[in-house]
Amino acid sequence: MKPDAPKTLREILEQAAKSSDFRQFSPFAEDDRIRISYYSSLVDAEKINRYLIAEIQQHVDDIHRLADIQNRIPFDEAQITEDTSEVESKLVKGYVILQIASEEPAFLIVNINQTEQGHRQSNETENEFSVVGPKIGFVENIHVNVHLLRQQIAVTRLVIEEVSVGSLSNTKVMIAYLDGVTNPQHIETMKQRLGKIDFEVVFDTSILDQIISDHTNSPFPLYLSTERVDRVAYAITSGQVAVFADGSPYVFTGPSTFLDFFVSPEDYYLPWIIGSFFRIVRILSVIFSIFVTPVYVAVLTYHFEVIPENILEPLIMSRTHVPLPPVLEALFLEVTIELLREAGARLPTKIGQTLGIVGGIVIGQATVEAALASSILLIIVALSALASFTTPIFKMANTIRLLRFPLILLAGLWGGLGIVAGLFLLLGHLLRLKSLGTPYLLPLFPLRTGNFGDSFVRRSYRYITNRNVYLRPLDSKRYTPSEDKEDIEHE
Repeated sequence: MKPDAPKTLREILEQAAKSSDFRQFSPFAEDDRIRISYYSSLVDAEKINRYLIAEIQQHVDDIHRLADIQNRIPFDEAQITEDTSEVESKLVKGYVILQIASEEPAFLIVNINQTEQGHRQSNETENEFSVVGPKIGFVENIHVNVHLLRQQIAVTRLVIEEVSVGSLSNTKVMIAYLDGVTNPQHIETMKQRLGKIDFEVVFDTSILDQIISDHTNSPFPLYLSTERVDRVAYAITSGQVAVFADGSPYVFTGPSTFLDFFVSPEDYYLPWIIGSFFRIVRILSVIFSIFVTPVYVAVLTYHFEVIPENILEPLIMSRTHVPLPPVLEALFLEVTIELLREAGARLPTKIGQTLGIVGGIVIGQATVEAALASSILLIIVALSALASFTTPIFKMANTIRLLRFPLILLAGLWGGLGIVAGLFLLLGHLLRLKSLGTPYLLPLFPLRTGNFGDSFVRRSYRYITNRNVYLRPLDSKRYTPSEDKEDIEHE
């Protein structure tokens, strides 16, 4: 159930005052009878200074009532009201609230919403593209990013707290969470870790999430970094904490779990059956990408007996003239793929695409003709690289690319036993990881079957009405589902 709206204007303003982007002041140094309140991230500061505050200061002797202000300011959307619920909804949409002590409980609300900012307001997402749903991403300006977030979560319970990080850069960092939902322990832990940072220059949020990570020596990302506004909004409403940094178009959220990195916003915009299917395909693709090449090396080196007879002959024929052992053959192709991928990523877009297509075809064909690798392994490595691209989060995709190499070496040394040993080492490492003090493998370990409805699959919205228990939210209810269709029809 949603919490009841504050009863009085004072309660609304006290809730809003928890955010660092909330402003409340008097336009006169010694006279406190007129009060102005607004969110600086939502309003046009230039219009406030030029047309609102200047008018009040110029005609201070003629202002005795709110109607006097209303008649003098050049804004069409200005009204006097006593409805506090309307004030709460308007405040988070870029309205300014004016109070005069002698006229309480009435107040004046004026629309001075920030529509033109003189620079980029939003950026289309480049690395987290989706066919369905919004494509608005964050930019390098932290104030624009907060503005975009407040447009998505238009409630006073969205709290933005500001800190400075970096002994030389003094980078502005903001922590965003939903008051009354996010667990206070997660908020305090995030504040403490950011407050203890002793680093000279912070260029990006990726530096912050590495410094405050629970396990700095892990190749796995412990905080979900994203450029999508809708993903951050969903994380905050789920009970997570989001961290912005000035100069960075990426925002990271926590605590995050391993399965969070395989969830795409598209899963929620498509029907739940289709969204669940794509999520399962994504997870299976990751497993395939990590293990298919090591399995090939182990089978051809130690376990010929598991190969079916009808596949054995073409496999032997493809390796007849290959002088390298399977482990070196696999490493050679994997390194070649990584070189092509890195070169394509660093070059300009059009040149990078040409290099990826032409270079892959030419090098692949030349490698097979020169008998440096078998055609079957070339197909396997190409499919493995293709499967790794299904991961929605770039940092997790990098980790998956890395994991293949030690598993290939273990498979070349001990065959299937080496792969099993590597798998156990990997699972042991994952079991030890935590994100903001929360186990990384939740809801698998510790087992939380109640959260399986939005993990490997996404169930219908009717059955995922509660927030994830492992986030320990103060308010577990996300929303109340509508009545059954049959009941509505009877009515």
